[in-house]
Amino acid sequence: MSTPVMNDLAAPMRALRLLAADFPELPAVNVNVCTFAPDQLELVSHDNLGAFEAWREAAGILPESVTYKEQSEGRTRVLCASTDYAGVHLRLVGFSDIPGHDGGEPL
Repeated sequence: MSTPVMNDLAAPMRALRLLAADFPELPAVNVNVCTFAPDQLELVSHDNLGAFEAWREAAGILPESVTYKEQSEGRTRVLCASTDYAGVHLRLVGFSDIPGHDGGEPL
């Protein structure tokens, strides 16, 4: 197996460049590109579901495609959505605390 090189990540980096050029006013998010999934671009928002929603809309992902989960004993909500964008698998993830939740049963 050969050592991955930057060119192996060209597709997700190109998609990110297109997103940044087409939507410069979108909220900043964490960007994940990795060698074990060189055809994937992951954008992650922490504590700002509005940012998740803005990116979802910009990427053309339908609202009904978003999945909802809870983690950390029901203290954190997690939204996930994905689509094919500019030749890569674009994955959006949004994390947010559940206000007023004490860690007992999920709301």
